[in-house]
Amino acid sequence: MKRLLFLTAAILTLIVTAYGQNYQPNWESLDKRPVPGWYQDAKFGIFIHWGVYSVPAWAPFGDSISVYDRYAEWYWNKLVNSGSKVNKYFRDFHLKTYGPNFRYQDFAPMFKAELFNPDQWADLFRRAGARYIVLTSKHHEGFALWPSAQSWNWNSADVGPHRDLCGDLTKAVKKTGLHMGFYYSLYEWFNPVYQSNLENYVDNHMIPQMKDLVVRYEPDLVWTDGEWDHTSAEWKSEQYLEWLFNQSPVRETVVVNDRWGSETRSRHGGFYTTEYGLVGDKEGLEDANIKPWEECRGIGTSFGFNRTENAEDYTSSADLVKLLISTVAAGGNLLLDIGPAGDGTISPIMQQRLLDIGRWLDVNGEAIYGTRAFRKPGDLKSINPELSKTIFLTRKNKDLYVICLKWPDNEIVLNGIGSVGNPLASMLGTGKEVGFRKSGSRILIKPPVLGPGDFQLAYVFRLKNILK
Repeated sequence: MKRLLFLTAAILTLIVTAYGQNYQPNWESLDKRPVPGWYQDAKFGIFIHWGVYSVPAWAPFGDSISVYDRYAEWYWNKLVNSGSKVNKYFRDFHLKTYGPNFRYQDFAPMFKAELFNPDQWADLFRRAGARYIVLTSKHHEGFALWPSAQSWNWNSADVGPHRDLCGDLTKAVKKTGLHMGFYYSLYEWFNPVYQSNLENYVDNHMIPQMKDLVVRYEPDLVWTDGEWDHTSAEWKSEQYLEWLFNQSPVRETVVVNDRWGSETRSRHGGFYTTEYGLVGDKEGLEDANIKPWEECRGIGTSFGFNRTENAEDYTSSADLVKLLISTVAAGGNLLLDIGPAGDGTISPIMQQRLLDIGRWLDVNGEAIYGTRAFRKPGDLKSINPELSKTIFLTRKNKDLYVICLKWPDNEIVLNGIGSVGNPLASMLGTGKEVGFRKSGSRILIKPPVLGPGDFQLAYVFRLKNILK
C-alpha cells in the first residue's frame, strides 16, 4: 500500500511538473499565477445575462433610481424583500401584471428560449469584434443553464427550454474561434441549503457545480460573482482555485476574476473587475498598471433585459466605441453586456450597437487588440491613458497608436514621447498621406483632408517604429 501511494504521488508530481507551477491553496501562492496572455490581448468581450428573469424582464427606470436598482436580473430578490420604495415598485408591477398567486418560480416554464439560435448568436459576436464571451451559467436566482445535478428541476434541461443552453452556445462560440467563459454566482438568494448551512452548500452544491462546468465545457474563463456575503475562506475559494490551476482540464489556459470572497475584490485572484465604473477597492485598483483589469456594464442600464428601457436609454454606438478606447488605453478590457429576451432573441438595437463596434474594429482593431497602455518614458507607475478628453494612446511593441474621438482641427501635438529613428506615420482605414515631423521633444502629426465617405466613430493614427 505504501509503495502504491508513493507511486501515485510520484505520478501526480510528474503531471504537475509537466503542466507548470504547483499552486498551493492560499492567496500567496495563487496570486503568483500569471493571467494567460490571450486575455490581455483580447481586449473586448461580450457578457450575456440570460435566465428566468428574462421573462418578466422588468425593473424601474428613472433618474431617481440608483444603478443597482435598475438591474432587471434582481427581479426575484426585489419582489420578495421589503422595506424600500424600489422594492415596492417591483411588487406593484408584479401584482398588476401577473396577479397575487403568481410566484417567481412560475416564470421558469415560460423561459422557453424557443427562438434561440446559438450559431446566429456566435456569428453576431464574431462580427461585433468580440474575442471572448461570458454567459451567465447561473445567476443569484440559482437557475442553471445546463443539466446540473445540483440544481434538479431548476435548470434549463429539466424545465423551460429543455436543452443545454451552456453546451449549445459553447459549441457555437468555439466553432467561430472565440474564447468561451462562464459567469457563476457563488451564492443563491433562496436556496434553503445556502440559508441554513453554508459549509454544506459549498461542499455539496457550489464546488461540485463549478467543477462540473469546467470539466463538462472546458471554458477559457470563470467569472464568479455574489461573493460579498462571506470571506474566501468560507467559500473555500482557495481550494477550488488550487484544483482549477493544478488539476482541471483548463489549468494552463483558464482566466479568473477577483470576486472570490468579501475581501478579494481588487486584491486577489486573476484580473480585477469594475462595474459601471465602480470598484471594490479603489486603492487596490491602482495596481492596474501591472494587474489586468476589466470594466463590465450593459449597453443599457441593466444587465438582464429590461423592457422599460427605450432607445434613448441605450448607450450610443459612438459612446460605446469611446468606452472601449478609453478602457483599453487605461490598460483594461471591456466586457459589454447584452440581455436577450426569454425567447432567445437579441433586440435589434443591441445587435446594431454590437455591429457598429465591429465595423469600427474591422478598420481600427490593430490599435486595440494585443496593445498595452502607453506610459511616458521612465514612468513605470502611472498610466497615461489620454492626452485630452478626445485623444487616447495605445502601444504595441515599438508602434504607437493615437486615437482621436473626433476629427482634429489642427496638428496633433505629442509631448515627451521619447521617439527614436524615423517612424512611418499613417492613418488606419485610408491611403491618404499623413504629415509627420519632430520638433525637439515634441511630435506633430498633420491629419490629411478627408472626404464625406471617410467618416468614422473614431480615427486612428499609427506611428510605426517610434518607441524604444
